[in-house]
Amino acid sequence: MLKRFAGAALAVALVATGCGAQTVRMEPPEADEATARTCAGLVEALPDTLLEAERARVRPDSELTAAWGDPAIGLRCGVPRPVVLAPDSLLQEVNGVAWLPQPEDAPTLYTVVGREAYVELSVPPAHGAPAGALSTVSDLVSEHVPPLPDGEL
Repeated sequence: MLKRFAGAALAVALVATGCGAQTVRMEPPEADEATARTCAGLVEALPDTLLEAERARVRPDSELTAAWGDPAIGLRCGVPRPVVLAPDSLLQEVNGVAWLPQPEDAPTLYTVVGREAYVELSVPPAHGAPAGALSTVSDLVSEHVPPLPDGEL
């Protein structure tokens, strides 16, 4: 299963392994050194379970990505600024963190904005409402990814 979202380059593919554990294929973003350090701290702090889905192995191995469950919930930290982000974009605030939902009418991809690193979270509809995942990740983003100066997205 390969997913591609308009305006974003998050691709998640589930790869079967012989021992029953799942492996998710996800391309890590190309981040500068400072962003990569920030993201590594965030990814390391992520929980083993998200929306009742167990954490999966990600290939290629990267400190900038994480995944859970099947279909895979995917997280990439250090992605480029979303091309659809504009001053009048509809944002969702969760625990003090601003998220850009995409597509706007039925989001499955959410991107943290207004922080020193953009963080993508892909939540397939099979996992139900994304509120719990957004809340958990928002708390960790607040702790590990500093905000940009006021008014910057």
